[in-house]
Amino acid sequence: MENGGKANGILFRKHYKQFEEIIRRGKQIFVPLGARWAPGSYSFIWGHGPQLKLRHLEKDDDAEEYQGHSYNFAAFDELTNWATPKALDKIRATLRSAEGVRCVLRSTGNPGGPGHNWVKDRYVSPAKPLTRFFHETVLEDGTVARTKRIYIPSKLDDNPALTRSDPDYWHRVVESAADNEALLKAWRWGIWDIVAGGMFDDLWREQAHVIQPFMVPPSWRVDRCFDWGSSQPFSVQWWAECDGTSLPNGKSYPPKTLFQVAEWYGWNGKPNQGLRMDDVQIARQILQIEANLRGTILQPGTTIYPGPADLPDTKRNGVTIEDEMARVGVRWTKPDKSSRVTGWKNVRKMLRASRQSPMEEAGLFVFNTCRQFIRTFPVLPRDERNPDDVDTTAEDHPGDVCRYRVQEVRREVKVVKLKGF
Repeated sequence: MENGGKANGILFRKHYKQFEEIIRRGKQIFVPLGARWAPGSYSFIWGHGPQLKLRHLEKDDDAEEYQGHSYNFAAFDELTNWATPKALDKIRATLRSAEGVRCVLRSTGNPGGPGHNWVKDRYVSPAKPLTRFFHETVLEDGTVARTKRIYIPSKLDDNPALTRSDPDYWHRVVESAADNEALLKAWRWGIWDIVAGGMFDDLWREQAHVIQPFMVPPSWRVDRCFDWGSSQPFSVQWWAECDGTSLPNGKSYPPKTLFQVAEWYGWNGKPNQGLRMDDVQIARQILQIEANLRGTILQPGTTIYPGPADLPDTKRNGVTIEDEMARVGVRWTKPDKSSRVTGWKNVRKMLRASRQSPMEEAGLFVFNTCRQFIRTFPVLPRDERNPDDVDTTAEDHPGDVCRYRVQEVRREVKVVKLKGF
């Protein structure tokens, strides 16, 4: 063996049943190299020394079972199946070697899935493909730890043996994509800047739904909406609802069409990680943002109404978060949480309406300044157990706020003229 029988590796999938193909291929490759498949330990073992364990890692907390283990090689297959990097980062701590064997972490994955955003942010976006780069972390003692990374694309063109032996393979892939052009491009070219396999990938088109900012007409209703978060991000969004009044350029939209005109995303720059800000500080910053919006995209003096907010009901010293923010001057309404599925269906309905020309029903648009919504919303994955819902382990906070706003129904006060008055 190259490492003198001292190598020790582990390969993770989300579920055990996903190992079937890996085991089959492993037997073809490893057995001729002297390994034996040990079904009892779910491992490939060489003699009495090196081994490659196959293990499932369904939840982030499952990674804690490997504390104290030592591996030279760790791998994650289909990395985007994990909604956060927490499990991978915990396993990284098991990579250590006291015997001089080089430690390696390898992962494979496709665009889409619950972990699309963090995988793209960590591995795909920082550098061009096939270019090594370093991620630097400042430690408590002031020293800097440098982690070397590289993104290696793998496309169908890189496997000429497959195309020669099975020329109809790609035709079957095209059929399985069911006319989903975005998904097909992701599979064919490994493009991470498209929406593939998510809740809205069949409807969302940036060229249709993302628009240039404009001055909101004074007769339109404007409100703020909120999804609370601390260790995870919070999301504040400002929405304008069209009343049918045309814009200065003459363009008009059906009444009830929604425009997300501004956002504040409470994250630390890493996907799905929050700021842990004090709630009163958040409220005060909201008021400051609103002051800046008036005179830019909102008319001076525009009233910003309370919109739906998902807030914890817990009390601290007898006071709720809603009470704390109200004391500062930021108030909210209760969101309609009766049916997530119905909410997403209504969001889809408005996205579909926005693509019609001319528009006949109320649609949904986003100002191009709302970058975090544009980053997270289009790639929201479906829940594996309930395809009509979004996977709540993904970075779904901006999407939830959008759903709350779409579901918002304002009660119209009916004026009743009493006889004799």
